[in-house]
Amino acid sequence: MLHVLNHPLITHKLAIMRDQNTSTKDFRQNLDEIAGLMAYEVTRDLPTKSVTVTTPIRECVTEQISKDVVLVPILRAGLGMVNGILNLIPTAKVGHVGLYRDEETLLPHEYFAKYPKNLEDAVVMVVDPMLATGGSADAAITLVKSRGAKQIKLVCLVGVPEGVRLIEKNHPDVDIYLAALDEKLNEVGYIVPGLGDAGDRIFGTK
Repeated sequence: MLHVLNHPLITHKLAIMRDQNTSTKDFRQNLDEIAGLMAYEVTRDLPTKSVTVTTPIRECVTEQISKDVVLVPILRAGLGMVNGILNLIPTAKVGHVGLYRDEETLLPHEYFAKYPKNLEDAVVMVVDPMLATGGSADAAITLVKSRGAKQIKLVCLVGVPEGVRLIEKNHPDVDIYLAALDEKLNEVGYIVPGLGDAGDRIFGTK
């Protein structure tokens, strides 16, 4: 299921990120802040368990999250969303997956993978700022599933219908969260209107 988080704060900060004149510092800061705002919505349905705590007044039966959360950023741009989410969920574990695209087949291939051991029982968030063709996200989701992950959420900043359709087709069990659904891909695979190359703008390599 697709969730587009149409919130004024998210839209405002995303407008700053879209601006070609925004500095690396401000781009990175706003990405951190949007990722945190998105995490609030993405975690809305996390399972909880009843616990008893003692307040300064008396005992209280309340709720705490009952599953671990694992973040899996797709290298390298996905790293830009990790800190913002960790600020909200500091107990989350972080895995990493690196993918490159074969120049002949155009298919993504894994070049690096490191995951926590509890994927099977955790809520796994695959994070990447851009959902363009969907090829990298599709491959990353397939890879974490092969490691046992069962409850997966794809969290991206900006996406297009082409990428959304691919994930919905290949992974109908995965919820997709976007800050914005943009118009389309251009002839060279960039999101329109988009925000340019997220990795370059995050790390100042543009």
